[in-house]
Amino acid sequence: MSQKVELKIEGMACASCVAAVEKAVKKLDGIVSCEVNLIMNSATVVYDAKKTRVADMIEQIEKAGYHAEEKKNDTSQMDRKAEMKKQEEALKEQRFSLIVVLCFSVLLLYLSMGHMLPFSLPVPAFVNMHTNPIIFALVQLFMTTIILIFGRKFYIVGIPALVHGNPNMDSLVAIGTASAYLYSIVMTARIPNDGDAVMNLYYESAAIIVALVMLGKYFESRSKKRTSDAITGIMSLAPDMALIYKEVKSVEEQLDADTDIDAVEAGNYTEIMTEKVKVEDILFIKPGSRIPLDGVVIRGYSSVDESMLTGESVPVDKEPGNRVTGGTMNQSGYILIRVTNIGEDTTISKIVRIMEEAQSKKAPISRLADVIAGYFVPVVIIIALLAAIIWWFNGQSFFFVLQIFVTVLVIACPCALGLATPTAIMVGTGVGAANGILIRSGEVLEIMKNVDTVVLDKTGTLTEGKPKLVSILALEQKSEEYLLKLAASLEQGSEHPLALAIVEEAKARGIKYYEPEKFENMPGYGVAGSIGDIAIAVGNLRLLEKYKIPVKMEEDELIIGDRNIADIVSGVAKRGETYVFIIIDEIVSGIFDIADVVRDTSKEAIRQMQQKGIDVVMLTGDSKLTADAIAKQLGIDEVVAGVLPENKTEVIRKKQESGRKVCMVGDGINDAPALIQADVGIAIGGGSDIALDAGDVVLMKDDLRDIMKALSLSRATIRTIKQNLFWALFYNCLGIPIAAGILYPMSGVLLSPMIAAFAMSFSSVCVVGNALRLRNKKL
Repeated sequence: MSQKVELKIEGMACASCVAAVEKAVKKLDGIVSCEVNLIMNSATVVYDAKKTRVADMIEQIEKAGYHAEEKKNDTSQMDRKAEMKKQEEALKEQRFSLIVVLCFSVLLLYLSMGHMLPFSLPVPAFVNMHTNPIIFALVQLFMTTIILIFGRKFYIVGIPALVHGNPNMDSLVAIGTASAYLYSIVMTARIPNDGDAVMNLYYESAAIIVALVMLGKYFESRSKKRTSDAITGIMSLAPDMALIYKEVKSVEEQLDADTDIDAVEAGNYTEIMTEKVKVEDILFIKPGSRIPLDGVVIRGYSSVDESMLTGESVPVDKEPGNRVTGGTMNQSGYILIRVTNIGEDTTISKIVRIMEEAQSKKAPISRLADVIAGYFVPVVIIIALLAAIIWWFNGQSFFFVLQIFVTVLVIACPCALGLATPTAIMVGTGVGAANGILIRSGEVLEIMKNVDTVVLDKTGTLTEGKPKLVSILALEQKSEEYLLKLAASLEQGSEHPLALAIVEEAKARGIKYYEPEKFENMPGYGVAGSIGDIAIAVGNLRLLEKYKIPVKMEEDELIIGDRNIADIVSGVAKRGETYVFIIIDEIVSGIFDIADVVRDTSKEAIRQMQQKGIDVVMLTGDSKLTADAIAKQLGIDEVVAGVLPENKTEVIRKKQESGRKVCMVGDGINDAPALIQADVGIAIGGGSDIALDAGDVVLMKDDLRDIMKALSLSRATIRTIKQNLFWALFYNCLGIPIAAGILYPMSGVLLSPMIAAFAMSFSSVCVVGNALRLRNKKL
């Protein structure tokens, strides 16, 4: 059986590093898949535990020249925040090194090239190249050495990667700058015997290349940090401290006594770290403070800002019995909550985990870039060597040849190639999360853009999923209360929305129901059981057929046994309501009329999809009469009704076989098989645990208009990825020949290594910047 592991990897610099790590891991027997993410500095490996171990993977990665360690699966909010702080410190250190390097680079340029400007800059006599050439050279050597020390990462990472046979971008910079630096040292040593050697110093090129690449890397790192702002923002919402009651039992007694919340909160709490809170603990939440963990309100009334969860700015009123989510903002009143989820089970942790998974998985479109990256750096080194050799045999000076060699190495940056896909996916999934749309992977993003058919479940998706019992038709001389009591006794064991409607009505009427002696849940039919000697079943029309109760359905009549109830049932169905039968001792004894309100946004959402040429299908287990009535209200042309949950997958499969790209939208409760079968499964569930665990996409707002927003976001993200890949490839295809001197015979134009370094850094920043434009997309 396959297992999955997440590895943290240090030392990766570009797309070639990604290819090298993937290649190293895939050498092992039992590796099912390996996906490496440059921005996340991580690898997701699916493997057969019987054939290989995590330690073997780490060993292979170490051999390839990188450091790896296993990520903890139970990463806490504190751990994640510590990692964020570590990243911020690393960025500060990078900025300090860059400032030092830039200062020395400006001085070096002034010293080495100031005299070449039209307005020759004054240089102190003791470092004048004509009067004191050796001092002139040694000062440059000193400043260049300082710069290379601060830019030592290129050598620490690049040289070992080259030695291990996996050269990367750092290797290219290291080879190019080291060549120029060592050549200049040789020329410096010759100055005492050959004064003209001072004219062949190359220190400024080596130093400025490192400075410019470091500048580009800094902007790249800063931009990459911005791409993960969505995750950072969500994690920062969970407070580190919580107010917990010292003695829970005393609080329970106060609550049972129905005392005012002001009396309850009068100093009987203490502040502790959120990580120490346990399930069932009671927390006190002040107005204007964030709710630390998921829970249920047990006292008090307030309004809670849930925009971090749903993207919806309007506060939601909360009262006892309502769920609240950790990280949301309590606005107006004092409330007490009983904690239901802690640690990795909280909604925030699940959202962060979904986003991390999405950003660690590649889109299929990136495979071309992966293949190219695997060969890129070795090919560039070969091109640089060939170009240098050709120019050497053409009679050019060593100085000229060295310039060609260094320029080709420096301009050929596979960074842009490696950043093209993950940056766009990170920003795209972040934009989605900010709008209450959680997308699980880059692959889903790519598939979504081709969706042409959306299949919608009815109950809980097109409708509110909170049906109410409207009326009861008692047959066989039974009373409404008797029927409701028996039905509620049985339905209390079911989680179906229609069952909950019956139970809630019994509670509202104050009817105390029995505990059934036998209970059987029959998906697609209803429930059955017994209370004492009475056999009971509650369910839909299909249940009657299962019990072999004579049912005759014609166009204008429905005859059950010898009773024609066509008017009753068709009247209910035509209003878009649902009828549920109760069978007592194999006799139909009553009919429950249950109404489920259509969501306010459903009609507009369907209109938007149809305007974009997307076919909309309603797929439901409800009767055709009821389904047709709802479809007519919403403008849906195709309805598939009376379908068992296990048969919904067959409906979707037939659509797929006809060449359609199908998106299934359900509430995540009984639609799991259909969500899996569809090309894209979208779970709509307001942040419920069930919805978060189901589907490729989760809509947190219960708003079907978000389906079109998700499809629109996928198209924009994939379009950005294509733009990034085009520019990364086009840049290298154009830049490498120019760096190799292809224009020199015709125009005398020869690219400077410093310009090449700037262009290389600029290309990576452009790719990340283009991805960041997605943040401005209005959904």
